[in-house]
Amino acid sequence: MNVVDSEVVAAILQQQQYQLTGEIGEADLILVNTCSIRENAEQRVRARLREFRKIKEQHKEVTVGIIGCMAERLKEQLLSEEPVVDLVVGPDAYRRLPVLLDNVQQGQKGIDTVLSAEETYDDIDPVRMDRNHVTSFVSVMRGCDNFCAYCVVPGTRGRERSRDPETIVGEATTLFRKGYREVTLLGQNVNSYRWDRGDKPVTFERLLELVSGIDPLLRVRFATSHPKDMTDDLLKVMARYPNLCRSIHLPVQSGSTEVLKRMKRGYSRERYMDRVTAIRRYLPGATLSTDIITGFCGETEQDHAQTLSLMEWAGYDFAYMFKYSERPGTLAARKYTDDVPEKVKTRRLNEIIELQQKLSLTAKEKEIGRTVEVLVEGTSKKSGDHLYGRSSQNMVVVFPRGNLKPGDYVQVRITGCTSATLLGAPA
Repeated sequence: MNVVDSEVVAAILQQQQYQLTGEIGEADLILVNTCSIRENAEQRVRARLREFRKIKEQHKEVTVGIIGCMAERLKEQLLSEEPVVDLVVGPDAYRRLPVLLDNVQQGQKGIDTVLSAEETYDDIDPVRMDRNHVTSFVSVMRGCDNFCAYCVVPGTRGRERSRDPETIVGEATTLFRKGYREVTLLGQNVNSYRWDRGDKPVTFERLLELVSGIDPLLRVRFATSHPKDMTDDLLKVMARYPNLCRSIHLPVQSGSTEVLKRMKRGYSRERYMDRVTAIRRYLPGATLSTDIITGFCGETEQDHAQTLSLMEWAGYDFAYMFKYSERPGTLAARKYTDDVPEKVKTRRLNEIIELQQKLSLTAKEKEIGRTVEVLVEGTSKKSGDHLYGRSSQNMVVVFPRGNLKPGDYVQVRITGCTSATLLGAPA
């Protein structure tokens, strides 16, 4: 979501004659797009601000701004705690950046953190900041209504609202005509997308049909799905359209029903497993990735063991794994005690990471000997003689360059792997 927001901000500023630069020393305006989901993310922002303070000491005309979720969460507090900051702008106030920047030029601090019930930026053509010009992101909705106990998103990004489907299809169509061959539809909970204006509501299932219908050569992914809203109808639509990629990101967070209850996730261990079983039934061969939080309030060794056992049962191809980080203002911070010792959190996280590395390797080893269709994205980091791309299952594949170029589709026979990458040669 932050990538999309940065592209929207760049588009708004370009309309005011600002230009992007790849050299921070050339910048007159430095904006830090921030995340507040974990304390560590905010601490990294604070460290960057110390670097910017040095730049501003040498170039006093430089404007430094904080935008995004951290700006929304801390508001005026940022201005008082970080004197280097001139500008604080929340996720729904990017249209006001030109006015706020004018205020800064007049010697005032600029701040706007008002959340909106309607803002989706659907009329703004984002400035694409990707490097390969093959894959890109398209925002389909903003905000979240789930209010998970540990999460700051409803407070920093506001309530859920969906974007006009015509603008989504139009943006994806434009990307395809410019040579892009893959789009990822983004939302905090894409499954709950719904556009009710008009005679017939557009559900997320219908939106997927519309976008996948642009052209068979356009791959379509989406993130993030919520298990409580992962329906059989959605899986049936995916099964009908080959260009809807065979990979699903389905955050579990914990394998314990008791922990999930405290997290306010809206599903049990059994319900989650039922949804994974449905995925396997409708989309055989699809890969599954997830998010896991370890050490949430009250988590016992038995709860931890249930997470490990669910991981093994699901056989995740990939996972984002974190220690629980209490965030101010959340239900968990108000209601629960962060009572799992840091050493225990670290040990449990290491066990989760170790298991996931084994699961990832097992998933990759199953691909050896198979031939998969790969969308070429660019040159391999390790060798200029090799390219890399992804399969429909979202597995990274590295193979000899030959006469191929980014944007091409190629059949690759898999000959080897690591836990993170498939290795092969054009078939």
